[in-house]
Amino acid sequence: MTIETVQREYQDHQRYVSVAQPGDPDLGPLQLLPGKWVSSGRGWNMIALPFARAAGSFLDYRLLLNQFDEELNFTLVDKAVPNRGVDDSHTAQTDQFVVTLDYEQVIHQVAVEDRPASQVTGAPGIAIHHEPGLFLNLTNEIPDGFDVARLGTIPHGDSVLALGNSSVVTGAVDIPAVNGLPIGVNQSLDNPYLEPYRHFHDNPFVGNVGPGFPGFDSVAPHLLLTLANQGVAVTRTTELALDTTLATGGIKNIPFIVKQANAVSMKSTFWIQELAETDENGLPKLRLQYLQIVILDFFPRRDGLPGVISWPHVSINTLEKVSDIPEAYGMSANSS
Repeated sequence: MTIETVQREYQDHQRYVSVAQPGDPDLGPLQLLPGKWVSSGRGWNMIALPFARAAGSFLDYRLLLNQFDEELNFTLVDKAVPNRGVDDSHTAQTDQFVVTLDYEQVIHQVAVEDRPASQVTGAPGIAIHHEPGLFLNLTNEIPDGFDVARLGTIPHGDSVLALGNSSVVTGAVDIPAVNGLPIGVNQSLDNPYLEPYRHFHDNPFVGNVGPGFPGFDSVAPHLLLTLANQGVAVTRTTELALDTTLATGGIKNIPFIVKQANAVSMKSTFWIQELAETDENGLPKLRLQYLQIVILDFFPRRDGLPGVISWPHVSINTLEKVSDIPEAYGMSANSS
C-alpha cells in the first residue's frame, strides 16, 4: 500500500476507538494480538537489586528470581490517529496515521528465591507487576524504517518508549542467546562479587516445577524459552523487535529510581507463533513468547573503568491465547 493510499483511506473517515478484533488488517503486524493471553507458571524473571551489606559481607546487592503467572489482554484499537506534517517545501501534507492497540499486563508471583536471602521477597500469589500501555502500528511516513512502537507505564515510576521493526518468517525462530551477567565487573564466575550468579548457575532456580526440570540459569536466562519450543510445530512467526535505544526512544524515571537503580534501556522481542495444531474452529492455535532485558545502572564499576555497573533485568515467558475476547474496561467483543 502506497503512502498516498494510506493517507486517502484514513482521511476519508474519522478517528475512532473500538474493541480490537483479531485479524483486523488495519493492525498490520499486530493483528493476531487482540484478546486474552495467559501463562501459568511459565514466566521467569531475574533482577539484581541494591541490598544493604550484612555484617561480615561485602555483597551490596541481592539477586532475585521469580517464577510467575501472567495475564496479558490486548483490548482497544484506536484507528486513524493523525500526526500532522508537511513536506520540506511546506506545500504538501505529509500526515502520518497510527493505529494503536492497547494492552494491560498483570503478573503474580508463583515462587521466589533471592541471594543473599532477604525478608522482602513476598509470598506466592502476590502481584509483582502491572503495566498498561500501547503497541503502535506506524502505517506510513516511516523514513527511519521503524514500523512498530511500544509505550509502557510502570507503577514503580517508569515511562517507556521503544521503537522497532516487525517481520514474518515461516516456521519458528531461534531464540537469541543472552548473557545474564552484569557489565562493569570481572565476569568470571570465580569472581566472589558474582557469587549469587554463580549460585543460580550451579543450582538453577526451579520454582514449583517438578523433578527433571532444568531450571532458570542466571548466566543463560534464554534457555527456558528454547526449551518451551521443543516439540512444538510452529508454522509461522511474527516478530516484533523493540528497543528504547533507537532514534527518539528512551525511558524516563522518577528521581528515586534514577538515584538508586536507574532503568536506562529496554530491549524486548515478541514472537507471535501460529501453530500447526488447530483449535475447535480449525484455526491455528496461537502462542506468544517474549524476551525482555531492562538495564539497571547502579554502583561504581569494579573493573577499573569509569561509570557504573549495568545489571540485566531479564524477563521471559511463553503464553497461550485463550480467547479472542479481551477482559478489560468492562467491555465485550461486541462493544463499540
